[in-house]
Amino acid sequence: MGRVLARYGVKLRPSGGEMRGQCPLPAHTSRESRNSFSVNIARNIWCCQSMSCTDARDGQLGGTVIDFVAEMEHCSIRQAAVQLAEWFGGLESVPPAVEQKLRSITEPNLPLKFQLTNLDHSHSYLDKRGITPATARSLGIGYYSGPGIMQGRMVIPIRNRAHELVGYAGRSIDGEEPKYRFPAGFHKSQELFQLHRARQAGTDTVIIVEGFFDAAKVWQAGNRNVVALMGSSLSESQAGLLEKHFRSAVLMLDGDAAGQKATTVIASRLGQAMEVTTIRLPDGRQPDQLASREINEIVAGHVREARAYGR
Repeated sequence: MGRVLARYGVKLRPSGGEMRGQCPLPAHTSRESRNSFSVNIARNIWCCQSMSCTDARDGQLGGTVIDFVAEMEHCSIRQAAVQLAEWFGGLESVPPAVEQKLRSITEPNLPLKFQLTNLDHSHSYLDKRGITPATARSLGIGYYSGPGIMQGRMVIPIRNRAHELVGYAGRSIDGEEPKYRFPAGFHKSQELFQLHRARQAGTDTVIIVEGFFDAAKVWQAGNRNVVALMGSSLSESQAGLLEKHFRSAVLMLDGDAAGQKATTVIASRLGQAMEVTTIRLPDGRQPDQLASREINEIVAGHVREARAYGR
């Protein structure tokens, strides 16, 4: 972070274990906020407390050195990672934490050389979540009792756009932490759950939800063009996949505050390259809590609208 600040000619002064001064970001327009920008050199993180600057960046207070370069260069996270590597001679010259993030952005998930077997597609947990055995079997979701890190968890296979199995997510069913477990080295940001199926749905409109079970319920209701972000944020890789394979999108994220905030941010990001419509679920509701009839009633009008935009 220090080397990047020096490259941009940013001069800050020590202040309580941090560096502080005037914000150098292009998004910063306030002339009154002259001490809002702070940096922790040891952790390679920064933030700006100016409300106008934060609002201009979709509510983000700050981020890592990669986020800083992306803001300064008006480029994507991937492009910022490449720029850092070019400036400082590759991954071996950056701190381990930054190296890990760079690799998660640039390295693809490799196809697995194995497949979990003897899954229980009729487990009571699935019934509690409203997932039928037929849906679970079709999507490869099931309870795994075999050896390994996924033992005793509900496993969900994740495939890339070429339909290659690249990982499993293991969902805790008894409160054990973490709630979701992924194999070491797996990069969620590189994939969209169910993308390979959504591409085969015969439509240029995609329905975007947050979680695995959200996608399963929407798929179960007959909407085969659904994908899940596996979270409430959209990575540059995921955005690229959506823009490449679809012309319009319907966002149906969770109805809580985080989901609605993410809806605004993601709609703004995707709206630069494709037509986007949004579904605002009631506070506290999420797609996997809805019956098939409710899902179809909510989705129908929005999908028609998105298709009309996409022509």
